[in-house]
Amino acid sequence: MTAATVARHHGRMKIGIIGAGNIGSQIARLAVASGHDVVISNSRGPQTLPAELFAELGERAAGATAREAAEAGEIVVVAIPLKNYRQIPVEPLVGKIVIDANNYYPARDGHIAELDDESTTVSELLQAHLPESRVVKAFNHIAAPGLTADAQPPGTENRRALTVAGDDPKARQAVADLIDSFGFDPVDIGPLAEGWRVQAGTPAYGGRFNADELTQQVAAAKRHRETRPAA
Repeated sequence: MTAATVARHHGRMKIGIIGAGNIGSQIARLAVASGHDVVISNSRGPQTLPAELFAELGERAAGATAREAAEAGEIVVVAIPLKNYRQIPVEPLVGKIVIDANNYYPARDGHIAELDDESTTVSELLQAHLPESRVVKAFNHIAAPGLTADAQPPGTENRRALTVAGDDPKARQAVADLIDSFGFDPVDIGPLAEGWRVQAGTPAYGGRFNADELTQQVAAAKRHRETRPAA
């Protein structure tokens, strides 16, 4: 079943997507299938965006620079290598909901001290970079193919669930509604500081879980410091 047949339309809007990789492209597909317009960017400029993606998405999709995508989007998705998060434009995102789909992979991103010592989280780093935006953590614990392959109508038994975390309750609810419209049950795990519970290496990361199962996996997560042997 395709995303187009399961998505519920909650009102047409424009979604900016910064990062045209696997996750960003899949979110663009879900958004277009849900009746939204998308403005997609990458780090190399719109002329390098894949023509086949736009041929697939049709007239609801446009290529742009990262700044243009940030300016155009009513909601903006960030799906880039974490090491590049400081390149996200700040001013165009003031007051906007920014969905952070990023993960920390030291082999790719290099070591980030405050993530290694667990004094902050990936999404809190982005929130600090975008102090006047409303950052919401979502879409980071699912492999890209599952975003379209696993989308199902509301009420489907054993429907796959995805988490949402954010410090602004209204922004968190808006993203939860978007997740539902895309074909997944949203599971609210609270503020951004709880985003570590679905990072790489946790029980929730990567697996296919319904809402009850995902809630249990989130609760089972442990910080590295909790599993290190005592000195």
